[in-house]
Amino acid sequence: MKRHPPDILVIAALWLMVLASSSQATIVAPILPRIGEALNIPETLQGTLVTGYAIALSTFAVIIGPISDRFGRRPILLAGTSLMCVMLALHAFANDFTSLLTFRIGAGVSGGVLTGVAVAYVGDYFPYERRGWANGWVMSGFAFGQVVAVPIGTILAEQYGFRSPFILFSIIAAISFILILTVIPQPTGNRERESLSVIYVIKSYLKLLNQRKILNAGLAYATMLFAVSSFVVFFPTWLEQELSMSPSATATLFIVGGLANILIGPQAGRWSDKVGRKPMILASCLLSAAVFTITPFIVSDTITAYTVFFLVMMLLALRLSPLQALLTTLVPDNQRGSLMSLVVAIGQLGGGLGGAIAGIAYAQFSFLGNAILAAISITATGLIVWWGLSEPVKLPETTPFPVEDFLNHEGESEGVREKF
Repeated sequence: MKRHPPDILVIAALWLMVLASSSQATIVAPILPRIGEALNIPETLQGTLVTGYAIALSTFAVIIGPISDRFGRRPILLAGTSLMCVMLALHAFANDFTSLLTFRIGAGVSGGVLTGVAVAYVGDYFPYERRGWANGWVMSGFAFGQVVAVPIGTILAEQYGFRSPFILFSIIAAISFILILTVIPQPTGNRERESLSVIYVIKSYLKLLNQRKILNAGLAYATMLFAVSSFVVFFPTWLEQELSMSPSATATLFIVGGLANILIGPQAGRWSDKVGRKPMILASCLLSAAVFTITPFIVSDTITAYTVFFLVMMLLALRLSPLQALLTTLVPDNQRGSLMSLVVAIGQLGGGLGGAIAGIAYAQFSFLGNAILAAISITATGLIVWWGLSEPVKLPETTPFPVEDFLNHEGESEGVREKF
């Protein structure tokens, strides 16, 4: 491999990719009323825009995982960013529900190519004791999108129509492609040597799913994203309908949530490097359940809406980086792409289901139904992590060479071995 670039450049390239990918997905919630009005889509169908995206993402995440294990992460990152650029540009031609759903599915395909591979890349490139820090900074691209890109996109949608923010994110995806091409190296480490085939891929995934810890990881991700979708997707709509908040005020709401992610995200990863992943995740889940439950009863004006959303995004940041860092330890290097893609795919199915059920719950019970769904689901996430996942065992500082007798190949990366 060529000389390693500074870590900050690697993080910056991945950060920009996360910014483009997450922003184009997040923008759907605040501009959903604009989309519904422009294309005459009823509320009961609006959530399917989220569902279609999530199903496509899940499907292609599963497909791409073994490919990245065999050929490396860098080519997949390049393919995903270029595909996203094209798919988002096509949103300019959406003129009815069917065409927009088609383009959202196309964007979901590109998201599936990128999502699991990005986290797997961090696991390949950074040693375990620095993955919380690295994941925290990379995932802060999501927060920056909330603070800057999503509010700008919301304002653009109000002024120039809902298609305009997707054009903006298409440009960002193009820039991220260029940076990944010029900055990101292909990490060394073990790659899968088996020839790729449909039968081999199916057997590999079945082997992963036969491990209880892998199944628990997928369920934890699914229930977490179900909770986020069922709460966030219709929160702006509820605020506009019940509190008469303007689209500009909704844009500010996402700025507030993004600030919470920026302030907490990188620190959360660093804290989890020191105190452990599970305590951070469990505390975040329990507090989130409480916040979700009381939201319909305490939000009465703009200030309380901003406060609640700040807390929701802060608690999401507290569990996201630690959970991703924990998941990277569950398999050896040459299976990490498959694992992360599988977990993300299962998670996105949970998120898509949450988006679909959120529309029905909102139509039947107003936002109270969404809040209760989110609280139940995030509680389930905490229980699954508590009972079903464990921290890797750390080696004593005095461990002499060789260390093979102390390292179980499951859950240890080359980065951890290199430390010793």
